[in-house]
Amino acid sequence: MQTPVKHALWMMAAMLASAAHAQTSYAPTQVSADAGSTTAIAHWQIQDSAKAQQSGAEIASFGYSTEGWYPVSGRATVMAGLMENGAYKNDVFYSDNLRAVQVPDASGNLFVTPWWYRSEFTLPKNRAGKHTLLRTNGMIASADVWVNGHRVADHATVAGAYPVHELDVTNWVQTGANILAMQVHPADPRKSLSIGWVDWNPTPPDNNMGPWRGVDIVQTGPVELSFPQVLSALSLPDLSRASLTVKVSAKNLDTVAHDATINGTVAGVSLQQTIHLAPGQTQVVSFSPKTTSGLALDHPKIWWPIGMGEHPLYQVEITAAVDGATSDRATATFGIRSVSSSLTKQGYRQFVINGKPLLIRGAGWAPDMFLRNNPARMEAEFNYVVNLGLNTIRSEGKLENQHFYDLADRNGILVLAGWECCDKWESAAKTGGEPWSAADEKVAENSMASEARLLRNHPSVIGFLIGSDNAPPPPIAKLYVDALRAADWSLPVISAASDQATAETGSSGMKMAGPYDWIPPAYWYADKLGGAFGFDSEVSAGADIPRVEDLVRMLSPQEQEALWKYPNARQYHASADWSPFAVLTPFDKALAHRYGAPVSLADYVAKAQLDNYDNVRAQFEAFNARMDAAKPATGVIYWMLNNAWPSLHWHLYDYFMNPAGAYFGAKKANELVHIQYSYDSKSIVLVNHALDDIHGVQASIRVRNLDGSVRYEKHLRGIDLAGNHTRSLATLPTIAGLSAAYFIELDLASADGTPISRNVYWLSTRPDTLDWAHSNWYLTPVTQYADLTALQSLPTATSEVRATTRREGNDDVTTVTLSVPASSKAVALFQHVSIRRGAHGDLALPIRWNDNDLTLWPGESKSLTARYEARGTAVPVVEVSGWNSPAQSVPAAVTQKADP
Repeated sequence: MQTPVKHALWMMAAMLASAAHAQTSYAPTQVSADAGSTTAIAHWQIQDSAKAQQSGAEIASFGYSTEGWYPVSGRATVMAGLMENGAYKNDVFYSDNLRAVQVPDASGNLFVTPWWYRSEFTLPKNRAGKHTLLRTNGMIASADVWVNGHRVADHATVAGAYPVHELDVTNWVQTGANILAMQVHPADPRKSLSIGWVDWNPTPPDNNMGPWRGVDIVQTGPVELSFPQVLSALSLPDLSRASLTVKVSAKNLDTVAHDATINGTVAGVSLQQTIHLAPGQTQVVSFSPKTTSGLALDHPKIWWPIGMGEHPLYQVEITAAVDGATSDRATATFGIRSVSSSLTKQGYRQFVINGKPLLIRGAGWAPDMFLRNNPARMEAEFNYVVNLGLNTIRSEGKLENQHFYDLADRNGILVLAGWECCDKWESAAKTGGEPWSAADEKVAENSMASEARLLRNHPSVIGFLIGSDNAPPPPIAKLYVDALRAADWSLPVISAASDQATAETGSSGMKMAGPYDWIPPAYWYADKLGGAFGFDSEVSAGADIPRVEDLVRMLSPQEQEALWKYPNARQYHASADWSPFAVLTPFDKALAHRYGAPVSLADYVAKAQLDNYDNVRAQFEAFNARMDAAKPATGVIYWMLNNAWPSLHWHLYDYFMNPAGAYFGAKKANELVHIQYSYDSKSIVLVNHALDDIHGVQASIRVRNLDGSVRYEKHLRGIDLAGNHTRSLATLPTIAGLSAAYFIELDLASADGTPISRNVYWLSTRPDTLDWAHSNWYLTPVTQYADLTALQSLPTATSEVRATTRREGNDDVTTVTLSVPASSKAVALFQHVSIRRGAHGDLALPIRWNDNDLTLWPGESKSLTARYEARGTAVPVVEVSGWNSPAQSVPAAVTQKADP
């Protein structure tokens, strides 16, 4: 990505791509000689078919010249490949540059004609008895496939973003060099089952056309093994026993019959079975406690979601031998756990893991807008999910590759997967929508079968939504469910993310009633619409404003000015197309009324951070408070976790992975053991998301005026709370003499005084008043706003900063101590800490803080820690800025020993 300010996680990829473009082509992919090997095509050369007008037979032949073609990486879409080659002079993520995307020679839009993908791969010697298979792992939108001048599949067969297709190309390949070429046909999510973006971000110019999940070359003997699976039945509630069933598909690829010996190991248990396969026959080989007694495990290692226990994983390894020689291998990783769901008395879905109900606390996933594959970035994003205290990711379409689910398994993050809304995926479900053809139904069936096989072994996956905004019509719902059953799917199948049902799945138990735009924090405690009851499948207060340093990366000076000056101004980075979200009017209006009209971009951003923190915290806390109520809150999915491109809407961390107010509000609310305030009842609630009981903790409650004086104080000791429960500790009385804006300060500590949870609220004696009668699908209007403008009059606070850094492996860990001297005249409100790599260096990102955006009173001190990748030799510099305290910077010298 060629940008004025390059993002660190993309920089290396861009540099490598530019270097590769300087060469004539990439080296051929070397295919392993081992039976059972899978080798990904590492690189392609691509070109528009309007320029490469020869036939597939010619392009897939030796001697064909690819001069002028673009060398790209193995999973690149067309647009991603062009960006790898620096085809665009202007950063397509900046301002509205994406509108003007043109090819380097200004020949027009390249994306309405097919594109060629061409690569070379080398097969080893000694191939006697071997079969070479070509596996496509998803194609947007479809492709004709050629090998060494022969067409081996057409675009009616290799179609759809998700179906995996395997082609036996043994008869067309040879030892040594081989040519693979694919003519990829244009994508249109309104016409094909591919990937669309609706209002998440602008439509990619190429509609993501290309082999986005890659293409593999598979080497196998006469008997191929596919789709290894392990099903576990866990004894509840004691979890002391698990029965494993192991399955694998064995296929005879030859024209003669074969006996094959299937050997394997799983959880230390040996497996063996000999089968006879007729020519072309496929047989599912199964092992269970009935055939292999060791598959009845005593005291298995149980996989738990994060916060509830550990996440141990097992592996199954299986081989097929023919005539004493290894023919193929198959492996899979799995976890032993139980997942079920049912409907509460109120009709909402409740998930139960290993016999324990839990509150689903998650957010919606977005891949990169151009579907670029970046494993390092994905791992950093999972680190953020863990740091945020979330336990779930929802994927509304844009389903990810194996690496995503492996990370979810290892980190204990639950995944609620499903098809996306709108576009072709839901056209048949809408009144007046375009019905599906038989070809569409075949792609949908193949998509469901392929995704089921990808997901079913992963303990992180807890269900599949066969619809999003709309449940599929009966024939398609049956198609999906039948495909899942055929794949031995053992997890909940949910009709939609909205309140709809199908005959095959019953009621969804979900609600999708908004909001998606600004509402006040008190909204979340209501018993209407998106309030904290039942299972909210996607919901948030809309705008999440990045910090200033990121706004200047994404907005032009004119857009920056409009952001704080003109509430009705359209923002391309809010919504590229006209929609309710193209302007930030509800958010801006609330900000001006509640905190005061902004006077600069910096002032606007500072106020936005307070609002985002407060609102996101309230959303998660409201669901916390009701998780074991008579009418329980069972799940909430924040819309969204992340962005596919730099955005002013819907994220807990922005595209540049710079944590801001929304991030730290969510992190605060999702503490494992947490103390919080309820906007509806004025009660102070203790929340325990862990399974272990807590005993003897102590809580301090203070209500302070704007000048810091304590108007109410209460201390509680000897508090016990069972695991996975909440408890009301106290209800605040009516307090006389409160200033118009005031604070609630909550502290929770262990019996010996060790801090557990700290939470500070800024509130108004004037409440926000909602106009419920005029609600629509994305917001509820407000007739009266809370008045927090007095926060602008806080005196300047004094804050002292000390910082050190220690090296731990490949990371730097910086400890920052913030102190407000007892002599200071004011509270230090909302102090935000950042770290730079040297005095004028880049921000250290991604970064994981144990806490941030702190509020401290005179005489208080708090230490924070941050972990980030160690890079270079510059001394880290800590920057602290606050609502009413001057910005300051201090070096954080690196020490080799941990602080005492």
